[in-house]
Amino acid sequence: MSGMKVRVETVDGLEEDEVVIRCRSADSDAVRKIRRFALEQSGEAPKIACWEQGRELYLPLGGILFFETEGEHVYAHTAGGAYRVRHRLYELEKILPPYFARASKSAILNLRQVYSVTRDLPSSRLVRFAGSHKEVYASRYYYRRLRMRLNERSR
Repeated sequence: MSGMKVRVETVDGLEEDEVVIRCRSADSDAVRKIRRFALEQSGEAPKIACWEQGRELYLPLGGILFFETEGEHVYAHTAGGAYRVRHRLYELEKILPPYFARASKSAILNLRQVYSVTRDLPSSRLVRFAGSHKEVYASRYYYRRLRMRLNERSR
């Protein structure tokens, strides 16, 4: 059965509203969309756990320029640094908000942070980010969809 029950309970005396999702798997598309919507409505900026020199940090997703695989690890790049995350890119694709998009086998971009895209080689495009010297290549395979998503952003 692929159905879903929806129930709203009114509780007197709560200090703030709370959304609880009971599910068989947090990986389902419906659960991810509901969670994302609830976070957006709460006004809370979504964050991701990252590590730097043995410290666990929680970075707001809006400040991340891109995620990139370097060797065996994945890093979240901000204008000020790079921080290791414990997710693989395919896992990040499932949990990141819709303003992130795959640019290559090794990178996922924050579309809100993209400043420019230029043709660098016949098979790839160079992506630059606002307020940063950092750059990423978008492969020909992913570029068509990436360009479409960037155009949607500007509407």
